[in-house]
Amino acid sequence: MQIDVTTPALLFPAISLLLLAYTNRFMGITKLIRQLRHKLNEKNYTQVNRQVANLKYRIKLIIWTQATGVVSLILCTLSMMSQFFEADMFGYICFALSLILMVISLILSLLEIAISGKALNVELEGMEKQNLT
Repeated sequence: MQIDVTTPALLFPAISLLLLAYTNRFMGITKLIRQLRHKLNEKNYTQVNRQVANLKYRIKLIIWTQATGVVSLILCTLSMMSQFFEADMFGYICFALSLILMVISLILSLLEIAISGKALNVELEGMEKQNLT
């Protein structure tokens, strides 16, 4: 397979949009943690305790999601640079690793979204209990 400088460049728009989405997810978790801290001050321990471990895991996932996306971008850039220095094999390897890391980043993001859905169900359970009492 022959690649030129423009082939790895195709990933640049996707990576920047993904990193923006990942950052927005992280900011959403930050807001949720602050809200949970407020609930904890109101002595609503049961619901908060159920979500703390979940949030810690989600934060780790988002950090790894962002890290793999950034490393993917770095490898993609190295792949493009290797084309200028006529280091084709190094460029192929960097580009292949970049694609693999992008897939890993997307899988981690999908996992975090699934966990986020479970966390929303915990929140809804708390709302249902408040309405019943």
